[in-house]
Amino acid sequence: MNTPTTPLAERMRPSNLDEYVGQEHLLHREAGLRRSLEAGVLPSLILWGPPGVGKTTLALLIAQQLKRPFYVLSAISSGVKEVRDVIKKAEEKGMFDQHGALLFIDEIHRFSKAQQDSLLGAVEKGVVTLIGATTENPSFEVISALLSRCQVYTLEHLSKAQLISILEHAMKEDEWLKKRSIIIQEFDALLRLSGGDARKLLTLFEIVVSTHTANEKIILTDELVMSVSQQSMALYDKDGEQHYDIVSAFIKSIRGSDPNAAIYWLARMIEGGEDPKFIARRLIISASEDIGLANPTALIMANNTFQAVNQIGWPEARIILSQCTIYLANSPKGNAAYKAINKALDFVQKTGYLPVPANLKNAPTQLMKELGYGKEYRYPHNYPDNFLDQEYMPEGAIGNNFYSPGSSPKEKEVEKRINFFWKNKYSKE
Repeated sequence: MNTPTTPLAERMRPSNLDEYVGQEHLLHREAGLRRSLEAGVLPSLILWGPPGVGKTTLALLIAQQLKRPFYVLSAISSGVKEVRDVIKKAEEKGMFDQHGALLFIDEIHRFSKAQQDSLLGAVEKGVVTLIGATTENPSFEVISALLSRCQVYTLEHLSKAQLISILEHAMKEDEWLKKRSIIIQEFDALLRLSGGDARKLLTLFEIVVSTHTANEKIILTDELVMSVSQQSMALYDKDGEQHYDIVSAFIKSIRGSDPNAAIYWLARMIEGGEDPKFIARRLIISASEDIGLANPTALIMANNTFQAVNQIGWPEARIILSQCTIYLANSPKGNAAYKAINKALDFVQKTGYLPVPANLKNAPTQLMKELGYGKEYRYPHNYPDNFLDQEYMPEGAIGNNFYSPGSSPKEKEVEKRINFFWKNKYSKE
């Protein structure tokens, strides 16, 4: 019995929203996206999430639900011409249909600015409703003019239970698998190698099964999966588990002040064909999260690295990335800014939106002035050292200490300045 020519992941695509696994925050009956679909109203949107969590499948189901003309483009193989051709078809189709067509663009982060610009007019006029799919942060990869016209929906990693349910459903429903005698004794290797990617999970499972004859009983163990996978799976998949594992090792090496390890992981990413801008963005995050005010120049260095890499590209970009990596790894470390904003966000989520004190409110009109906006505010520059002791926190937040300087020399100077002005009002907890 031969393996079907259509991949298992394709054969197992759900036929309706109720069969779709995962993303309950978007698709449960009261969720905004589900309610929009059931009402037949859909804004242009970007589906952002890791590989294999169902972005393409969701786009197909949306098209099925809305029963609109549906066009598909891949950012890897399509250019401005293909975009314009689809828009022209949608315009012609729209003469006979009151609803705009749906245009799905897979990996929209790979579209250039010119390609994204070519979509703007059609999206704005409603000729097409855009559904873009991306594994990268759309704030970085989608131009602001297009992003402002789209709703961004974040898709989450599938849980272990959800991935196992997908496997079990395939064994029960797929015609080819139903004819095989399969017992899954261990799931760990399948789940670990797939990295939360349902498509990769089903592909690996199908590969393992296909290595056995039609009448052979298959006892699927971690050892069997590892043996087969070593022969069939790539060592570095820049859209899969290795992508996230290696960049994690890279950042942790910088955080741990080990330039040699950091350079090794950088080389692994370069050799694996990683996008240099992806690496540069992670350096910017590290410069703020792991170094911050212990060395404020680190953020300048990392931001300049991103700009330089964007202009230069491979292969010379490797030198720029290496320089920044070594600099950050050797820099003094501090995560006070990271901890401060997390602590403040946690406080805001618990206390809600406390009202802005009247003296701190903006007063651009006469009416606002008459209402007392800004009335008792005192201008610090009119006082010695450009400082005076007045309250800037809202009632209900007074006295909370969100920012605690770290132990580096520069942060000790910051702490000394805060204590000098505020007389230990915000002392460490």
